[in-house]
Amino acid sequence: MRKSLNLSPLHRRTVLQAGTLALLLGTRQIARGASIVAVRIWPAQDYSRVTIESDQPLATTQQFVPEPPRLAVDIEGMNLNAQLRELVGKVRPDDPNIAAIRIGQYQPGVVRMVLDLKHAARPQVFSLPPVAAYRNRLVLDLYPAEAPDPLSSLIAERTGASANAAAPAPEAAGDPLGELIASRPRTGAERPAGTPAPAPAMAAAAPAPVPAPAVARGTDRIIIVALDPGHGGEDPGATGPQGTREKDVVLKVAYLLRDRINATRIGGNPMRAYLTRDADFFVPLATRVAKARRVQADLFVSIHADAFTTPDARGASVFALSQGGASSSAARWLANKENQADLIGGVNVGVQDRHVQRAMLDMSTTAQINDSLKLGGVLLGEIGSMAKLHKARVEQAGFAVLKAPDIPSVLVETAFISNPEEEARLRTAAYQEQLADALMRGIKRYFAKNPPLARSRSV
Repeated sequence: MRKSLNLSPLHRRTVLQAGTLALLLGTRQIARGASIVAVRIWPAQDYSRVTIESDQPLATTQQFVPEPPRLAVDIEGMNLNAQLRELVGKVRPDDPNIAAIRIGQYQPGVVRMVLDLKHAARPQVFSLPPVAAYRNRLVLDLYPAEAPDPLSSLIAERTGASANAAAPAPEAAGDPLGELIASRPRTGAERPAGTPAPAPAMAAAAPAPVPAPAVARGTDRIIIVALDPGHGGEDPGATGPQGTREKDVVLKVAYLLRDRINATRIGGNPMRAYLTRDADFFVPLATRVAKARRVQADLFVSIHADAFTTPDARGASVFALSQGGASSSAARWLANKENQADLIGGVNVGVQDRHVQRAMLDMSTTAQINDSLKLGGVLLGEIGSMAKLHKARVEQAGFAVLKAPDIPSVLVETAFISNPEEEARLRTAAYQEQLADALMRGIKRYFAKNPPLARSRSV
């Protein structure tokens, strides 16, 4: 029998006051007991990401100084430790955005990080709650102030010119944030002497408006195929029994397919592949679509490696978008899983214009879906000539990454990475080459029956 707890009025009041105090302290005090789980840096031309993973939420304040460009982040309720010090050595010399990281004990219970940047930037600092295998994450995204133009990059690849010259690293001398250890305590309203007021909250760079493609009978321009290696960065995708990560395998296949596309001509017109990510970094689903539209891609091929709850599932699949329900329960399950990539990879929802994204991702047309089914059919046929198929027809479901309204788009599941035999095959260079060959044959077959139209902006 449970004993009743008899408290005197005085004791009851003491307990209630203690509980109220704990609620009022909030995460600022909770963070004082936080432990660092891991630190990571993901460099890329698009942006560089710094992630600090901890067992509890971290309370921070930050300020950005534009000249020379640097971001200072104070982590409150924490003392400098070996895990945080690891960030200093993780900065790669070829990081396009971060020149160096300095870190020190600013004052008792406050660690200051200063990120010296290579050029003007639009930084974002935000937190992510626990999801999948991750605990609490503090994320610092360093976007260049002037985002690289993907069309210019394609032109540079074709001409052999350099699209973007590397900017010199900022000088540390005279840096008002350079002194990491303060000589006196600081209140929350104070700033180090000589520093400007904190910069206002900054939003991610919105993709440039994409003009509607002009319709013409012939083509006299480059044919662009957008290749979308799934997952990346903080989002590893599925992991096989031997530890093979989906994000690594699909990037290798995309590299091989890119080489084949760049060496091919269709009807006398050169082809060029554009990768939504060309390294190990995370790209949100809507951004993948926006990137393909910015370069006015003729096709969009998203490359993945499937996984299921049991190791018995096997075979390659090809998916197109569905405006209605999914073609099977398995297709619906897979679409739901792939659409969760933004949660795992980490999107700063505070700067996302949900209305704009929803409008952009709801414009898919029946014509686009019909063309996607044609593309999927020829790709499925070519893959079936060198590998086992999971389903002999193109399946459909509501994949967010396939919702470009004016680009035939498919998602290719190259094999089940959760199947031990298929995982072993995916790891081999021979199988990756065969996949790239099959996809290239399918793309050529599609264009043979569906010549690309002239676009409004040629490259």
